[in-house]
Amino acid sequence: MRSMPTPAEAKLWYHLRAHRFGSIKFRRQTVIGTYIADFTCRTAMLVIEVDGDSHGVRTETDAERTRFIEATGWRLLRFSNAEVMGNIEAVLERVEAALKAPLPSPLP
Repeated sequence: MRSMPTPAEAKLWYHLRAHRFGSIKFRRQTVIGTYIADFTCRTAMLVIEVDGDSHGVRTETDAERTRFIEATGWRLLRFSNAEVMGNIEAVLERVEAALKAPLPSPLP
């Protein structure tokens, strides 16, 4: 997966990698439970997922994945390939807003 990212993943990774995004460190392909998240920022406990066309028919699977990831303390942003390819500036603005938002309280 890492060696063959989608064009949308490659485009977003260009903006996130090497501390280019506000000196924040992001990682690719992070294992969280039984899932592999596209991008993560541990200091902000933020997961970013870039979804292709197949996710339109996998809504329950995606909802289950979201519930699990959020239950482990991560916040999750989900973008479509079309959003990343067509309006990267808006995507980066949403990422920036999420990074600035306070972390949620720890789970009991």
